[in-house]
Amino acid sequence: MRVVFRGPVMADELLLLMAQYGLLLVFFNVLAEQAGMPVPAVPTLVVAGALAANGQLPVVYVLGAALLACLLGDLLWYWAGRRFGRGVMRTICRISLSPDSCVKQSELRFQRWRGRILLIAKFVPGLSTVAPPMVGAMGLRLPGFLLLDGLGSLLWAGTAVALGYVFSAQIDPLLAMLSSAGTFTLEWLLGLLALYVAAKWWQRRRLLVALRMARISVDELNQAIAAGQSPLVVDVRSDASRLLDTRSIPGALLADLGNIDHLARDIPADRELVIYCSCPNEVSAAKAAKLLMAIGYKRVRPLLGGLDAWDAAGYSVEHLPAMRPAPDPVSGNATA
Repeated sequence: MRVVFRGPVMADELLLLMAQYGLLLVFFNVLAEQAGMPVPAVPTLVVAGALAANGQLPVVYVLGAALLACLLGDLLWYWAGRRFGRGVMRTICRISLSPDSCVKQSELRFQRWRGRILLIAKFVPGLSTVAPPMVGAMGLRLPGFLLLDGLGSLLWAGTAVALGYVFSAQIDPLLAMLSSAGTFTLEWLLGLLALYVAAKWWQRRRLLVALRMARISVDELNQAIAAGQSPLVVDVRSDASRLLDTRSIPGALLADLGNIDHLARDIPADRELVIYCSCPNEVSAAKAAKLLMAIGYKRVRPLLGGLDAWDAAGYSVEHLPAMRPAPDPVSGNATA
């Protein structure tokens, strides 16, 4: 059968389509977003809420479809985190629009919220995909994950559906305007998406240019240690990162990017320092090196490739003593 398009789709036809296939659209849109695809589901949930206000979709079914999609998508990431650990989050952040801060910001939020991060994750751009594998890698048990993730998913989906329900009278004219605009609306939205991606790329480029400095390779560092030059090696990963990955370069001094300047109290300003992390582009290490240079240290260099490059080259690593996090007040699990 040949389908012929005769002008833009009218608002009532669009609403009819949503009324007929709304639950499937909600389910697959939410599932795609939770899988990491750049297809926001909030607009679909808002429209579904407006339809529910008009009696065209049962609100309980809409929330049920959204909850099921969230749990399915998040369970896959949770399992990946349990199985592959921190490597999953590094992969996620490498393909994100802000790979340099993705893991770091997620770790900082995890240190504050622990397993309860799942209650707010879907409201924070970029955190929704990273949180499930992170809590999985941290050892959050499945019952606690299902409880916290289910509550967070219902809170997120319920908020979007409630907005559509409350403002249904304003959404109908908006749908009519968008449908009458035809292809112009799609082109406008694609243009906005392109501008967003370009802005993120420019922001990342400016950061990398600002942190451009000489790196030391893992071979050079190993040779310096073997020759007895003994540069001071500093690990600036977060506590959450060290909990996930206990590897460390032997003899490394553990520090934190937030208080790296405290090193100045005990280390001579002419001492050679090598800073390492495990984030893309050695961003944390480069930031720490910049801070140390600003307070008088001259011989400071980030380690090219960080801890992963050192280990991949086959050089010696030691493992930090296992740290047992405090139990989470909600789930009762030790790592959440």
